[in-house]
Amino acid sequence: MIAVLDADVLFPMILRDTLLRVAAAGGFRAHWSDRILEEVTHNLVDQHRADEAQARRLVETMASAFPDARVQGWERHEAAMRNHPKDRHVAAAAQEIGAAAIVTSNLKDFAELPAGIVAQSPDAFLLTVFEEAPDLVIGAMTKQAASYRKPAMDLLELLDTLAKPVPGFSRAVCAWLAAR
Repeated sequence: MIAVLDADVLFPMILRDTLLRVAAAGGFRAHWSDRILEEVTHNLVDQHRADEAQARRLVETMASAFPDARVQGWERHEAAMRNHPKDRHVAAAAQEIGAAAIVTSNLKDFAELPAGIVAQSPDAFLLTVFEEAPDLVIGAMTKQAASYRKPAMDLLELLDTLAKPVPGFSRAVCAWLAAR
C-alpha cells in the first residue's frame, strides 16, 4: 500500500517512529513532500520540541532512511483538489504518486478526495496494516521498543504509550499478544 503521511502524524515522536518503522519493515510505502516536511520542522520548532538544527537533522534522517519517499511534481494537481485549501498540497501529493491513503489526524480537512484515495486516521491505518501483517508489525514495534533508552521500554510499555494517539491499534495488538 502506498500512503502519504501528513505532517500531523510525523510530528509526535512515538507515532512517527511507529509509522516509519512499520514502513521500513515493508508494511507500506511511506511518502511525503518537501512541504509536508517543512510543516513538521515548523511545528517541532514552534512547539519547542526541537530547535531548528535538531528539526532539520530529523528531516534529513527521514530523507536518508526513505530515499524514495519524496513526492515531486504534486504542484500540478493542487488547484484541482477539493479538500480544505491548507491541505490541498497533501492530496495533490497523494494524487501524484497514486497513493491509496493519506494518513492524517485531521480527517475533516480531507473530505473531498480524488477517486481511489482515502483519508485514514493513524489508528485506522495502523490497524489495517496490522490486520494484514501482524508478525511484521510486531517485529517492527519490538525493535522500536528495544531502541529506547531514556526511558527504556518494552513492547507492552510502548503499546501503553501508543494507547492515546492510536487506541484501537494498541488494543488490537495487546489482544493479539495475549492470545499467543
